[in-house]
Amino acid sequence: MTSWSDVEQAEPDFAARARRILTAYRHLTLATLRADGSPRISGIEIDITDGELTFGSMPNARKGADLLRDPRFALHSATVDPPGDAPAGWPGEAKIAGLARCTGALEGATEGLAFTADLHEVVLTHLNEAGDRLVIEFWHPGKGLRTVERE
Repeated sequence: MTSWSDVEQAEPDFAARARRILTAYRHLTLATLRADGSPRISGIEIDITDGELTFGSMPNARKGADLLRDPRFALHSATVDPPGDAPAGWPGEAKIAGLARCTGALEGATEGLAFTADLHEVVLTHLNEAGDRLVIEFWHPGKGLRTVERE
């Protein structure tokens, strides 16, 4: 299993930038797979604590049922537009793909299921300093960090 702390240990600067984007807003988007294999997207809140990326699912929520049946997921940070007068000031987007491992019931006042993420990919997308090229940074366990620029 690859945890958030593995990303932090392998690429501390990259992990810090990804975490900043992932936690800048409360609501993110989670993609799961329905029983028929079609995608489902749902709003989600995450937590990164003690080196683990975690999230929950309310009782009887379809996303929780999806993850119990097929643990594959994709997580996308909140999406914001680049500033019109300074596109390079766009914070970018963070995306994560992996497997969700159910760790039992949520603790505290909220009922539901708790999940911990086994990370297979972390991606940062942003603009270069000039604001004229898209920069995509990919991190995969065992493969390290790779960067691609596109016009």
